[in-house]
Amino acid sequence: MTQTTTTSARRRAPHRADHVGSLLRPAIVQKARADGITGEELARIEDMAVRDVVALQRDAGIKVLTDGEVRRAFWHYDFMGMLDGLEMKASTRSLPFKTEHKTTPIESHLTGPLDFSADHPMLGHFTFLRDLASHGEIPKISIPGPSAVHFRTEPENIEYAPYKDPERLFDDIARTYKKAVQAFYDAGCRYLQLDDIFFAYLGDPKQREARRAMGQDPDELVRKYAWMLEEAIKDRPDDLVIGMHMCRGNFRSAHVAEGGYDFAADAIFNQTSVDVYFMEYDTERAGGLEPLRLLPKGDKRIMAGFITTKTGELESPDTLKAQFDAASKYVDLDQLGIAPQCGFASTEHGNAITEDDEKRKLELVVATAEAIWGES
Repeated sequence: MTQTTTTSARRRAPHRADHVGSLLRPAIVQKARADGITGEELARIEDMAVRDVVALQRDAGIKVLTDGEVRRAFWHYDFMGMLDGLEMKASTRSLPFKTEHKTTPIESHLTGPLDFSADHPMLGHFTFLRDLASHGEIPKISIPGPSAVHFRTEPENIEYAPYKDPERLFDDIARTYKKAVQAFYDAGCRYLQLDDIFFAYLGDPKQREARRAMGQDPDELVRKYAWMLEEAIKDRPDDLVIGMHMCRGNFRSAHVAEGGYDFAADAIFNQTSVDVYFMEYDTERAGGLEPLRLLPKGDKRIMAGFITTKTGELESPDTLKAQFDAASKYVDLDQLGIAPQCGFASTEHGNAITEDDEKRKLELVVATAEAIWGES
């Protein structure tokens, strides 16, 4: 087993209570988009909405602030489509969520050399949020992890010939993300989250078989995805905390994949220098807690996702306490924190919950952290 550890004790989760990032889109944004508003007027409305979701987080007691991803349609496609060499194009296929609703039929196409440009729009999204943070709050931005570019690009959509060589593609994805990590740091980001959900997808037997049908080895993909992630973050400054979120899909409260973390745990914990792991654990779909035993002792922290964002029903404090008691059999309680299992709106549609449900869930995150660790 190859173990990679962080080089500075400063790299650790800033708080016990956190959240994945996306929040229900405020009504003003939903109406503006429904009315076909675009350009500067839409940006002005989105600015207002970001202020609203920041206020919601403050009212709930959350000290890690995000912009709720209110400017995005998807958690990943917007960022990806803003990269040089990648285009989102109309498709006849939607993502295979277990719901009657269909995602917008678009797909990733690799059309040229990948790169992260100095004017990538999400740098501006972050700086707007950064300027709203005060009183010791931590502004955090979540972007799709490197695996998203590979996993979400069908082989027939690789139009740039050099990327038919998977090793060339992996190298360029890692290089592009390395530039992104530094660019966000230069913009003032000290807490960057990479949503690398496909490590969890690759624990699903059906997803693994689908990869084999493409001529890809799912176990080798786990290793290559860990390599890309580590290449992107290994040279980061000592005061940049890297978070990583894993789940099994989130669209209108529906999921795609099922299966535990057994196939990925060693790679994510010991082959990357990630500091904070947001791990979905709200249902049996996520498997058992046993893989947590592979987390190395030290400053790394798991934000256990025992609180669901897929329904409005509020979890019992006693049940949450029992779940942390169970988790502490595999990992030191001091290396645990709490966050919801996923975002509340991984796409602009949002999950089947209300804004009041969302706020109560965030308040429960804070209350649980204070009850277990005496701090949030």
